[in-house]
Amino acid sequence: MSLKRPDVLKARLWIEFESEKGLDYGGVVDLKPNGSDMVVTNENKKEYIDLVIQWRFVNRVQKQMNAFLEGFTELILIDLIKIFDENELELLMCGLGDVDVNDWRQHTVYKNGYCPNHPVIQWFWKVVLLMDAEKRIRLLQFVTGTSRVPMNGFAELYGSNGPQLFTIEQWGTSDKLPRAHTCFNRLDLPAYDSFEDLREKLLMAVENAQGFEGVD
Repeated sequence: MSLKRPDVLKARLWIEFESEKGLDYGGVVDLKPNGSDMVVTNENKKEYIDLVIQWRFVNRVQKQMNAFLEGFTELILIDLIKIFDENELELLMCGLGDVDVNDWRQHTVYKNGYCPNHPVIQWFWKVVLLMDAEKRIRLLQFVTGTSRVPMNGFAELYGSNGPQLFTIEQWGTSDKLPRAHTCFNRLDLPAYDSFEDLREKLLMAVENAQGFEGVD
């Protein structure tokens, strides 16, 4: 978030520990006890950001999520799905679907030194072609946050701010695992020294991604 930058924080004086009204709330909500009386400073800004995220994505919709869960568990016993993570559950409910690698490739953007003919990019697509259908879907989930391709293909892929093509950006050193930014459909891919190294680290990143580990 922009508040991590001191210059932005200075420009937004008198931010308090409160947030906008929720779905069932008639006014401003304190993010913590007496939050409306507390000013956000450079020292406590991380706490403020964490509380805003907790409010917007959890507390604000808790009532609705509880109602959804209640209805869901009337159809499917919760014990039957506890063994699955969120990605596996999505695949079970939505199916594998088809991923057209050629369409994916044609509608990919490259940044920071990468281009379609760069050796690392050639290795990347070779890895994708060698994957089975499930692994391709898991890679798509890792980078975009969803297992589904838009109806009209990758040309209509959306991010958090609107249309956003799948993007591969050169980043980091070869000892790092690839990382993903699901809001921007972006894969940060180090310039590995060999096809084998890229394949090993990409699969490791995709298969072991949980929550926000390696993903933001």
